[in-house]
Amino acid sequence: MCIIFFKFDPRPVSKNAYRLILAANRDEFYHRPSRAADFWGNNNEVLSGLDMEEGKEGGTWLGINTRGKLAALTNYLQPRLDRDARGRGELVAQFLTSDMDSLSYLKKVSAEGHLYNGFNLIAADLSTEKGDVICYYGNRGEREPVALAPGTYGLSNALLETPWRKLCFGKRLFLEAVERAQALPKDALAAQLLDVLNNEEAQLPDPAIEDQGREYVQPILSKYAAVCVRCPDYGTRTNTVILVDADGHVTFTERSMLGTDPSCWETSTHEFRLQS
Repeated sequence: MCIIFFKFDPRPVSKNAYRLILAANRDEFYHRPSRAADFWGNNNEVLSGLDMEEGKEGGTWLGINTRGKLAALTNYLQPRLDRDARGRGELVAQFLTSDMDSLSYLKKVSAEGHLYNGFNLIAADLSTEKGDVICYYGNRGEREPVALAPGTYGLSNALLETPWRKLCFGKRLFLEAVERAQALPKDALAAQLLDVLNNEEAQLPDPAIEDQGREYVQPILSKYAAVCVRCPDYGTRTNTVILVDADGHVTFTERSMLGTDPSCWETSTHEFRLQS
């Protein structure tokens, strides 16, 4: 489970504005092995964390490459999982290493969506020359992917912009931080967005989560209904902030939990300029 907030402005008026501001949480079992974000791929062109669970090695939940391809995944909350379904993390990794544009890739994925448990997938082509494009597909929603208009979006474990209370609450905090973006150094903006991602205030009651998750989510509803999920053996393990400025400079900040201890974290930042 995860949550993502992003503001998409492909032609910012101010040189100090950002083409993309994205803040995301990865929620997962603490014992599931993974690697922190770093560059990988044939020419070290992809930047992401990596899932290292046996049988799903190399999948990822969020990443960007130096050519401006970005993808992010959330699971769709469903009461029962198909244990024989394909690993959803491959959907992000395959896009980041492919030559397909975002909309064409999501059309391909939509034809195979039935092979996976429920998911939402954001795919983007960030190109200084051609212009930025961000597309969305959820395999529990419409059959065709859509290209998104510039704006601010929230995505949790239902379809894009489904107004779960925690999503609406987090999106409001995200927008407040974004409104201050041009007046803040990027490290200060990243710090404020990390604060948003670590808000543990439960947004209850929320019948929408209860209805969609049914008995699966009931035991942890009070924890799951917050932007930052914190349970004894499951919860928010990774915070990621991605900033792409008007000149194509990317700042990728990751705050990741060390081992299985929710009190121990480390933060790293990677910076590069898009090649396009």
